[in-house]
Amino acid sequence: MSRIQKTFARLQGEGRKALIPFITAGDPDAALTVPLMQALVEAGADIIELGVPFSDPMADGPTIQRASERALARGMKLRIVLELVAEFRKTDATTPVVLMGYANPIEAMGLEKFALAASTAGVDGVLVVDYPPEEAERFGAAMKANGMDPIFLIAPTSSAERIAHTAKIASGYVYYVSLAGVTGSGALNVDAVAQKLPQIREQTGLPVGVGFGIRDAATAARIAAFADAVVVGSRIIEEIERSTAGNACANVKALVSDIRRGVDEVKA
Repeated sequence: MSRIQKTFARLQGEGRKALIPFITAGDPDAALTVPLMQALVEAGADIIELGVPFSDPMADGPTIQRASERALARGMKLRIVLELVAEFRKTDATTPVVLMGYANPIEAMGLEKFALAASTAGVDGVLVVDYPPEEAERFGAAMKANGMDPIFLIAPTSSAERIAHTAKIASGYVYYVSLAGVTGSGALNVDAVAQKLPQIREQTGLPVGVGFGIRDAATAARIAAFADAVVVGSRIIEEIERSTAGNACANVKALVSDIRRGVDEVKA
């Protein structure tokens, strides 16, 4: 059982929902990435999604695009992202870390080489936005062979057939994109999300995380009422943007702690 699977099993036993915050590795700089990850854990994160910066993202809105641009301008690369995960593992052996990014950096390194390096660094799962599930059997097999969970996105437009295909190769959890848009959108329709989740659960027994457009404790609580996990990214990046190097960790911790309280208003 992977760290991700153990985390969801523990939370289910406790009657709680998972909080999965996202930050971009190397934003605002590499020196703050591990302290920010530690602050997320202190604030109540159950799983951390760590963005791998990429120059041409297709699913990220302006906020996360800016974070990637800042990280890339400071020399962040996939190899360094893995080094940061290994550094985080020196003080935290339990919190799952999921890398979220795009195919190009992985293909440039080589899938098998990446899978081994990521596993060695302490990565628990990998979500590659532009790996279609219909073409991701090799990716899924490489992840599982190295003890990691391949995570996949499901969209509001995903058919029952595509959800079923995704469920065959996914493990850990699936990530439901709550709207037909990019990260950070303010157009979240909670009722529409609630209506979609039963269709997803008909096709998979994996936990379902919901992200895109969740910005505060109140919205997180509404999503946690029917999802297994709440994913928050752009709002955290905004907090980093408006902070200094000296107070970024404290500000992010305060924000995520408040969202944690919202999630905990709901019992599984």
